[in-house]
Amino acid sequence: MTNRLSSESSPYLLQHAENPVDWYPWSAEALNRSKTEDKPIFLSIGYSACHWCHVMEHESFEDQEIAEVLNEHFICIKVDREERPDLDQIYMNAVMAIRGGGGGWPLSVFLTPSQEVFFGGTYWPPRSRMNMPGFDHVLNSVLDAFRNRREQVESQSRQVSEWLNEVDLVDDKTQISSDLFLTAVDTLHSNFDFENGGFGGAPKFPHPMDLELLMRLSRRWPTGCRPGRNSIMEMVEVNLKKMAKGGIFDHLAGGFARYSVDEYWLVPHFEKMLYDNALLASIYVEMYQETDDAFYGNVATQTLGYLLREMTDVQGGFYSTVDADSEGVEGKFYVWDRQEVLDILGPETGELFCQVYHVSEAGNFEGRNILNLTKTVDEFAEGLGLEQDAFEKQMRLACRKLREVRSHRVPPGLDDKVLVSWNALAISAMARGAVGLKDGRNEEYLTAAEKAAAFILQELTDEQGRLLHTWRKGEAKLAAYLDDYAYLIVALLDLYRASFDETWIDHASDLAEVMICHFQGEYGFFFTADDHESLIARSQSFQDSSVPSGNAMAALALERLARLLGKPEWNEMAVSILRGAIPLMKRSPLASGQMLVALQWVLEPSVELIFFAENQSEFKRLEEHLQARKLDSLSVICRQAGCHTSSLVDHVLQGKEMLKGEPTLFVCQNHTCQAPSIGWNAIERVLVDLGNQELNFERAP
Repeated sequence: MTNRLSSESSPYLLQHAENPVDWYPWSAEALNRSKTEDKPIFLSIGYSACHWCHVMEHESFEDQEIAEVLNEHFICIKVDREERPDLDQIYMNAVMAIRGGGGGWPLSVFLTPSQEVFFGGTYWPPRSRMNMPGFDHVLNSVLDAFRNRREQVESQSRQVSEWLNEVDLVDDKTQISSDLFLTAVDTLHSNFDFENGGFGGAPKFPHPMDLELLMRLSRRWPTGCRPGRNSIMEMVEVNLKKMAKGGIFDHLAGGFARYSVDEYWLVPHFEKMLYDNALLASIYVEMYQETDDAFYGNVATQTLGYLLREMTDVQGGFYSTVDADSEGVEGKFYVWDRQEVLDILGPETGELFCQVYHVSEAGNFEGRNILNLTKTVDEFAEGLGLEQDAFEKQMRLACRKLREVRSHRVPPGLDDKVLVSWNALAISAMARGAVGLKDGRNEEYLTAAEKAAAFILQELTDEQGRLLHTWRKGEAKLAAYLDDYAYLIVALLDLYRASFDETWIDHASDLAEVMICHFQGEYGFFFTADDHESLIARSQSFQDSSVPSGNAMAALALERLARLLGKPEWNEMAVSILRGAIPLMKRSPLASGQMLVALQWVLEPSVELIFFAENQSEFKRLEEHLQARKLDSLSVICRQAGCHTSSLVDHVLQGKEMLKGEPTLFVCQNHTCQAPSIGWNAIERVLVDLGNQELNFERAP
């Protein structure tokens, strides 16, 4: 017998459609029934790739006795956190406040009929075990408190709601300063594991926003600052190499798992998330551009290839997640027996493969093997005295054979919904790969980025130009959040840099206007729009989580648009966000990576390049020069000579044109344009001079 979730589109909610629990989706019907019958709400939040969500479902939500208690005494609501990050954000913060920290999924929350929190936790076993209270005991205790200590329950819940509505902001006259970079680098340096890579101990999560910050700072780090450029780059190099060699990286198909349960990046929590892979692909592309080390380029290529091959809908959108479990066992799809490898590859290649990828008879994970590298393939070839190219080819063919065999196993579950925010991160990754990689697939990456962007703008945008958050099997729904707008604006600007198609700037500007109109607060932006469903709090967060802060991305988006379109009022909005985030950047640099990246953009000298040429091949030549001189973060407008495309950048180009029939570059700094450079010899001299400038961060508004 199915419950109400059977009519939902979310794969996570559909997983619970056969439960004996009388589940509701989050809806007015459920909330009104709670008030009418004066029953507490049991709110369960999770997502389809969550291992412990599956465990709690099988143990408790399929248990008839527990279901009867829930159905009789509670209004039960099931929420997909990926569809409703607004609810997840509010109620996760509430539970962490009650518990003094410690959140996670499944998130299990008990609400009063007014939707306020009076108790909560994460996973509970069905009956008490191993010093953990059983879910049956929790339900009885919650009911007792709700019925017999109602006044205390409501008083505590009101206090939690009041706390949720507090925002840690500063007076808007506070100055932003490059001193925040010094604090951040010192904190990151002191928390870094220089032996194994990563920040802190186990479990270890990727920190792509922090790594991007470190890489960008290292390019122009002022002389004499401690710990200095070399030490900053060492953090990035160690972290990226250790992750890519570890078991957290899928050495057969590409792509990264969510996190490592140990400090060595060996044993992953096997779920694969679109946002992790998009963010990490971007940082590996950037590191390849920085170092020209093929190792980073290969990791980026494999990760983008994984997204294209296994995470892309036929209409162009990117899927959300791949589960950790297959056949009810975490990681079963990914692990190997030594004999199995030898049987597939043969004794000679098999023995070499086992040596390279750390495959043993005893195994490294529950008696089986997670593939990982203790050294790079090149280093193994050198150590064994083998010809490098031939050995690499042999290992690539071996990986391909094992991947083919693995493809016939029962695969993990796929959550095939399309989320605007996560898709935007993937669009950025593809656009950056199209510009920065040298693997012969640049046009494929650009086409994928353009197709995904066009899909979102067509299928997830309503008649008023407002975004919708999620799409699955032809149905788009739910009003979009700040992250959707901010991430997509940045993605469209990245797509412009990869294609120089000015329509992407126009779309980005239109979305910025909507974001400002409906999300803007006193200092930054709210997570939900001004006409969003009324909830117990309207969140305004500045810190990164597993994804970049929406406010940080909004600041970055507005600053980049301000420079491209000559809109100083948008620069002022970006500065206002950064001022509001000063307490966070001072107190918690590890939660402020993306905000500090935005700060770097705002404090950098304003340099805009306007380039005219006969054809697109000249645009690509300019981009190659910018990449070579680490000038890829400058604002660039390229216009084909004689092209009269009408777009928002037209007014910026007034009075400028290609001269003497040769490529022509205008360099504008702080709203003043220099004399044009005509012809490639002159252009190259100007770009060399720009690349040699030491960055001055002291343009503090």
